[in-house]
Amino acid sequence: MSEARLILKAGRDKPLRQGHPWVYSGAIQRMQGEAASGETVVVLDEKQRFIGRAAYSPFSKIRARMWSWDEDEAIDDSFFRKKIRIAIYSRKKNNSNAHRLINAESDHLPGVTVDRYADYLVLQCLTTGAEYWKETITSCLVELTGIPNVYERSDVEVRALEGLPQRCGVLAGAEPPTVIEIIENGLRYQVDIRGGQKTGFYLDQRENRAKVIPYTKGKSVLNCFCFSGAFSVIAVQGGAERMVSVDSSADAIELAKTNMSLNFPDFGNLEWVTADVFSYLRQLRDQRESFDVIILDPPKFAPTRNLAEKAARGYKDINLLAMKLLNPGGRLITFSCSGGISAEFFQKILSGAASDAGRRVIIEERLFQSRDHTVSLHFPEGEYLKGFICRVL
Repeated sequence: MSEARLILKAGRDKPLRQGHPWVYSGAIQRMQGEAASGETVVVLDEKQRFIGRAAYSPFSKIRARMWSWDEDEAIDDSFFRKKIRIAIYSRKKNNSNAHRLINAESDHLPGVTVDRYADYLVLQCLTTGAEYWKETITSCLVELTGIPNVYERSDVEVRALEGLPQRCGVLAGAEPPTVIEIIENGLRYQVDIRGGQKTGFYLDQRENRAKVIPYTKGKSVLNCFCFSGAFSVIAVQGGAERMVSVDSSADAIELAKTNMSLNFPDFGNLEWVTADVFSYLRQLRDQRESFDVIILDPPKFAPTRNLAEKAARGYKDINLLAMKLLNPGGRLITFSCSGGISAEFFQKILSGAASDAGRRVIIEERLFQSRDHTVSLHFPEGEYLKGFICRVL
């Protein structure tokens, strides 16, 4: 069967020719032929000149995602073997047995995310194209990594936009154990790849966690939205004198306690708080508490730009409260993982928070997602995690 063809409206080909991988439904003039969900279509400009080949998504506003811009390149098993090999071998070795191997669009494999946790790979298929080629992708992963166990964590809401149900389960090899132990920055953590956040752990913060160490020796540290306690553990490794960890989830607090006891069973000056962070920060303010270091790593407040203004109020509130709680010379290590909040907008939010808090604050360092969470220059949407190390003067 010949490939179906998506013909674009006049002037709508420029982003694609510049390397952006998304074809929006509003950019399409007409479709010639038929394609099932996830099948490959040829993308042409209004004069029917070749642009590339893409995975077709009949339900999404992003109607197609580009696989290739090479007219002679077929989208088949050998294509995925080549792309996966490039993604895997382009990663530098790090001090962890847990890291990202494939980062979707930024590795030119839209919708395909793969993380390694020791002897298991976790695959997320977020789009129709990834779903269509899932069996091939799984086979290539086992072949190229030598890791026989692949577990699927396609249990994310975004699949509904693609007309796909959520799925979890074994794709290859053995059922994963209840917890897998990983090593990061010389520290031990327990990970639940079947039910933990994201694919089991916030791998995108690995390098940022290591940057906390120089600031914590002899300090009082408050870690908000602590989840697995990874920032708390590394703060204690850095010599924190007092460690307070807060999360709204009792299960997260228990996991954090476990990870702390794995590494520092004898460290006694710990406080674990199950509470809403916003309310707890106000409580600390009213009690005139203070800290030397505060870490804010909240969940995604704004997944899209449409929600950015509403989310900005939440980011401003927690950062304003944190700035008020910091001792003079104290550090605020603060993050946003919202794709709808740019680094520039986040800095503007922090500036407003500092003004309202009546504190003079300087930026000491900008922070980004770990290097294995690659960002393509042609796909700026891939840079979702941004952070700042700030010092109160």
